[in-house]
Amino acid sequence: MKKILLIILILGNCIAAKAQYSKDNPRALGDKAFDNKDWYEAAYYYRKAAEGMSLITQQSIPYTGGGKSAKRDIKGGKPEERAYICYRLGESYRGYENYLEAGPWYYKVLDENNEAQYPLSRLWYGVCLRATQNFDEAIKQLTRFNLAYKGDAKYKAIAEREIRNCNFAKEQYKYPLLIDVAKRGGSWNSDGSDYALWQRDGNSYFTSSRFVKDDKTHLNRIYTTANKDGGEPQIIKFKTDENIKDLEYGTSSLAPDGQRMYFTRWFKAGNKSTYAIYTSKIEGAEWGTPQKLNANVNADGYNAIQPFVTADGKQLYFVSTKPGGLGGDDIWVADLGSDGNPINSRNLGDAINTSMNEQAPYYDIRNKRLVYSSKGFLGLGGFDFFESFNGDGKWTTPVNMGYPMNSAKDDLYYVPDNADLNKFYISSDRESDCCLNLFEVNDKRHMLTGIVVDCDTRKALPGVKVSFVDSLTKQTIKQIVTDKTARYSFDVKNRRPYNLVLEKTGYFSKVLPAPASGEMKGDTLFNPEICLQAFKVDKAIVIKNVLYDYDKATLRAESKLVLNELVTIMKDNPKIKVELAAHTDSKGSDKYNYRLSQKRAQACVDYIISMGIEEGRIYAKGYGESRPIAPNTLPNGKDNPEGRQLNRRTEFKVLKLE
Repeated sequence: MKKILLIILILGNCIAAKAQYSKDNPRALGDKAFDNKDWYEAAYYYRKAAEGMSLITQQSIPYTGGGKSAKRDIKGGKPEERAYICYRLGESYRGYENYLEAGPWYYKVLDENNEAQYPLSRLWYGVCLRATQNFDEAIKQLTRFNLAYKGDAKYKAIAEREIRNCNFAKEQYKYPLLIDVAKRGGSWNSDGSDYALWQRDGNSYFTSSRFVKDDKTHLNRIYTTANKDGGEPQIIKFKTDENIKDLEYGTSSLAPDGQRMYFTRWFKAGNKSTYAIYTSKIEGAEWGTPQKLNANVNADGYNAIQPFVTADGKQLYFVSTKPGGLGGDDIWVADLGSDGNPINSRNLGDAINTSMNEQAPYYDIRNKRLVYSSKGFLGLGGFDFFESFNGDGKWTTPVNMGYPMNSAKDDLYYVPDNADLNKFYISSDRESDCCLNLFEVNDKRHMLTGIVVDCDTRKALPGVKVSFVDSLTKQTIKQIVTDKTARYSFDVKNRRPYNLVLEKTGYFSKVLPAPASGEMKGDTLFNPEICLQAFKVDKAIVIKNVLYDYDKATLRAESKLVLNELVTIMKDNPKIKVELAAHTDSKGSDKYNYRLSQKRAQACVDYIISMGIEEGRIYAKGYGESRPIAPNTLPNGKDNPEGRQLNRRTEFKVLKLE
């Protein structure tokens, strides 16, 4: 929020600034703007100074410190002056979170050996690398900073936090959530900032700093348009008897009856901006004069922003810097009286708030779920979305909502779509150097569900322990035991690899990779049924279609495919030891048939061992013609081909369970 307001307030100043440039010292003007924290204006002047020193060329400055540029720019100015301008440019761009522009200037300070004069350059260079998703190089630079830096411990703490964020981000980018995030097209986004969308009665409301006719600066206003992007958004105007220049409105929330709106209102007095939460009641077709909420929300000398009214109209969540917080912007909640005014307020506490900034609360009273943005927890960088649940008055530990819900930049203002449960909206500057844009998110997370049956009877199998397991960490995410319906169900939230592990006494366990996506029917993914094979110790199970050439023990290719099923069983059941047996019909001598069956059994075992099964877990046994399961000849003495085929079989049985 502060970043957005900063951009809006200073864009207009640069018009006057350009006019002054020709007769004034750009460094001095840059210093003045820098001291006032007018970062955009400061960057404008420092860049002019850099041009005068030939610090800016057509050549792009590299983002890594691993090599020198093939072409060096022509140096101008004293070394200390060059270092000063480079560092101040980096600081100015970083001041309004333009990390793409800031990074090369910090690099230039380092590249020209001025790190001793500006020891924080490497830290901020690492932060810029993280913000532009160069995570490995960021870790390298931040680690190098921490090893060399001897100054204030808080900067080393920043570097350590950023390294953790980089490692977290790398994992998130590798296995993203099953959601699609896309910038909204049409008139939703503009040349300014567009953020804080919400919906009611077929219309969307959002804040925008887009230029309108006769504007000289970007001013934040509340706009409305049809949900389906029904043409150019219209400004919501409020009656007012105040004559305040550049009065701005934003981050609105409507009471359940639609008759009262809460919003942030602010203006600049001198070099200071005052932010407070106001309310306005609908008067016919117009909104009435805004009324500032009382001191329960708007404490004198402190900011209050980003109101959110719960669906029952009983509470107002908001952000404030007032006393009683943990530092910076904190999330607060106030109970609302029958007249819509706050009767108290309380900080949500250290479970939700940190010493850094928290913003943009959204609370779902039905599910007791809080979604908000924070810079104080492990994340991808900037503001990240977190969610927490309220049970018996206590908040659960906030959980980062992951990539691509979050990005390496600022992500704020979550709100669900009114009509589609699988759609919601966020605001983010992930595709901008300066400003928040509106994004639409389509949720493709789903339920992985199916039924477990007996492989032989095909009947539903109750009492099966089914585990949903992270195949990388081996951590069990959730575990259920099937009831008489034999159905299992698990949430699939991201593209991380998971396994289903199915176990039941008297059955071979089975481990299957869980599909990350599939054909959706509503919000449920229906998978084919899974069967478990029953077994008893020392009871043989025939392996069908293990074939050999006549009078040979060489396995055919199709036989190996069949044996792969036994390999899978043994891998899924590491505690079993198996005998693999081969049998023949009665053609040939007993000695010949025994030798042939032993060779064939051994060929199967050798193949199974070659597939990664320990030699001590499987034993080859040839029985020749000694154990027929069907007559080799008919009662009339004629040959019985069907019986001989049944006798020429391969079997396995479990000898032992460890």
